[in-house]
Amino acid sequence: MKKYHLLYTLLALLMAGVWTSCSEEELDPNSVITTSGERVENDFDRWLEANYVNTYNIAFKYRYEEIESDLDYYTVPADYEQSVIMAHILKYICIEAYDEVGGINFTRAYFPKEFFLIGEWEYENNGTIILGTAEGGRKILLTGINYLNQYRTNFNNLNYYYLKTIHHEFTHILNQTKDMPTAYQYITGDTYVADMWSEEPYDEDYLERGYISAYSQYEYTEDFAEMMSIYVCYSESQWEAWMEEAGDDGAELIDSKLTLVKQYMSESWGIDLDELRDTIQRRAADLEAGKIDLTDLTIE
Repeated sequence: MKKYHLLYTLLALLMAGVWTSCSEEELDPNSVITTSGERVENDFDRWLEANYVNTYNIAFKYRYEEIESDLDYYTVPADYEQSVIMAHILKYICIEAYDEVGGINFTRAYFPKEFFLIGEWEYENNGTIILGTAEGGRKILLTGINYLNQYRTNFNNLNYYYLKTIHHEFTHILNQTKDMPTAYQYITGDTYVADMWSEEPYDEDYLERGYISAYSQYEYTEDFAEMMSIYVCYSESQWEAWMEEAGDDGAELIDSKLTLVKQYMSESWGIDLDELRDTIQRRAADLEAGKIDLTDLTIE
């Protein structure tokens, strides 16, 4: 199972909750808690059936299910309203972008068949949080959904905490189906640092060392997924700013990696990475301009 981590610098979080039991009859149709009995279907469930299940054969699970959760972490259910918003964002920015560039048959065949949402981040002991995981090319877990309203008004934040995670984990799924280029692991092959990526001095100046993010230094498969996800999520001007910060040596290493990522996506999947980035950026602009209704559950 692949995990995508994010460094955080301050954690002062105390979680306490009191759970009370209720019968199935007492559950609101919009409840994010499931019981052993049959759930009551709501408008969101019907919208997901039409837009995710029937169109892509993708299960989008927002109700809390213990069997889907990682019991090594304290988790809470995803908020209903924010789950609705995430379902729209994911569909418009991610899934339909791959439809547009690679064709809907590509998306249907290779996009993960399940999304499972939880409300809280998964906190690690080393000062990082897990933003998402990919399991066996089938399921993507997205954490921290209950913070979505806090971050979604700024697209860079939305990328940082959520969308980059989806593209990162999808890259792992593609790599499990068709191998990434062998040459990639040798570009900065002797400088990966595993779990020390979040520690000094590796948490700074990583661009100058030929890495697009601190986490890229973990190992080469994570590096590849970071290159792919960050490139498509951020604008050309932002990328150029990073390359300037990287300096000649760092930019040359990153460019060598990007060349192999583009080659892999083109030759293995028929996807032009620049076209994919342009498509995602255009759709992101639509989102920021308020052109997309993120709460509409009308079924066409």
